[in-house]
Amino acid sequence: MYNTYESPFGTRYASEEMQYLFSADKKFRTWRLLWIALAKAEHKLGLPITEEQIAELEAHKDDINYEVAEERERLVRHDVMSHVYAYGVQCPNAKGIIHLGATSCYVGDNTDVIIMRDALKVVRRKLINVLSNFSEFADAYKDLPCLAYTHLQPAQLTTVGKRATLWMNELLYDLDEIDYRIKNLKLLGSKGTTGTQASFMELFDGDTDKVKELERLICEEMDFDGVVPVSGQTYSRKVDAQILATLAGIAESASKFSTDLRILQNFKEMEEPFEKNQIGSSAMPYKRNPMRSERITSLSRYVIINCLNPAFTAGTQWFERTLDDSANKRISVAEGFLAIDSILNILLNVTENLVVYPKVVTQRVMKELPFMATENVMMESVKRGGDRQALHEAIRVHSHAAAKKVKQEGGKCDLIERMAADPAIPMNQSEIEALLDPKAFVGRAPEQVTEFLHNVVKPILDRYPGLELTDAEIKLMADLIFMEAQSEPFEGQQAVAEVIFNRLKSGNFQSSINSIIYAKDQFAAVKNLYLAKPTDTQYKAIERALNGPYVLPEDVVFYAKFAVNKKIWGTIGSHIFCYSY
Repeated sequence: MYNTYESPFGTRYASEEMQYLFSADKKFRTWRLLWIALAKAEHKLGLPITEEQIAELEAHKDDINYEVAEERERLVRHDVMSHVYAYGVQCPNAKGIIHLGATSCYVGDNTDVIIMRDALKVVRRKLINVLSNFSEFADAYKDLPCLAYTHLQPAQLTTVGKRATLWMNELLYDLDEIDYRIKNLKLLGSKGTTGTQASFMELFDGDTDKVKELERLICEEMDFDGVVPVSGQTYSRKVDAQILATLAGIAESASKFSTDLRILQNFKEMEEPFEKNQIGSSAMPYKRNPMRSERITSLSRYVIINCLNPAFTAGTQWFERTLDDSANKRISVAEGFLAIDSILNILLNVTENLVVYPKVVTQRVMKELPFMATENVMMESVKRGGDRQALHEAIRVHSHAAAKKVKQEGGKCDLIERMAADPAIPMNQSEIEALLDPKAFVGRAPEQVTEFLHNVVKPILDRYPGLELTDAEIKLMADLIFMEAQSEPFEGQQAVAEVIFNRLKSGNFQSSINSIIYAKDQFAAVKNLYLAKPTDTQYKAIERALNGPYVLPEDVVFYAKFAVNKKIWGTIGSHIFCYSY
């Protein structure tokens, strides 16, 4: 479509997985699951709802008759009642008990909470993958000295790997926030029009215990550990504000990294991946612009600003509820998640293939190191009988003169030669140069990296084994689970386990997975994977996959079929991982 607006999140940036979570289909399927949960709870608590009516509702939980709902909404101008009506058309015996005692916010707000939890789990998975990439990078470059900067001016040395731990540490704060939000999210429950549960008190003849049990049963059915203790008609919009503030925290960390990388690319020390046929500039063929990092910075700015939307919404709700939250919330919450998903997708790409130019890094270090080594020269000279104060003044004069030659004359730094020629400094040139080993100026940086990765990062990565699956792998799993739905379950489960097992042992997984996806005989292709020794974390994921039987929930199988038929591979990803973790 070229004649109407399309969101760049849908066409360019966000994954299909995240887009599905905020789709109409996901929303309306969740509405039906909530209506089923309500009916089951009311039946169990003695209301005149039959098992046959519940079975009828469950039989049509997935085949939503959208045309009927849309036609009805044109007439009644109410989305919830339109879908109540459409569900009733498919379930004539149960139509009279759908939405019994509930308000629109029962399905609307509870669905919003469920979707945000699912989306947070996708964000967490991708964030952990980014940390995993950074962990490998930091370990590989923990010993490579580089210039550190304060005020963007060369300061003392650090190492390339140590700088990466700073980027990681920011993201770990964000991961803590994500974990907290997931753990503490509560359903609205069944609170009624103004939060008093009056309609349910009426239904249950004033039996408070049954009204409270109703919410517990709904939570159990929807896999939540509780509801908000009090509310008006909606859950507090501070929840949205807090969650989007958490997403903004990730954006802050991402922007910090992308800005640093853009500067390092200018220094020619590091750069983001650059594809073989990529064009950096339409005017200047030689350019290799940090376009992905710039996109991270740009999208991060959007996410940070966007968190003001729910904050203002939370602060301007009147009494038990006003509807001025709705239009803003539809846009700000969904696009906040789509934007952070887009950022993480780019981060995954960039951090997996970061480029370092060690010779340039070292060259830049050596240009500045003579100035940094002056204190060491002074201390060694004092040991040899020199006067500390006189040495300090002499070295100060030489440092300024050398800096002037570099800055004003464009010459080479000759500080070492100047100090070696000064009789007040009892060291010759070779003795001074012997002090210029960059590794002697990085302090505990390599050790700090090792300690950080082992003591802080590794336990977190071990806590989430198997979360390293890529979009391509998720697509493959969707294919295989679809096969399971069409064949003997045991064979399908074995296939899934076999793919996970071989995937985790693959030495060159990306090419292997592509060959599997496009192979006519996927089962044969799986067996031809190149095998290599898996890591400890991967072993744990293998054990998880092979300790059978590998049972897949009914909704996972359904969404796999839906994903394959509609080619929306992301659906299976969200359900596999949201179910598992």
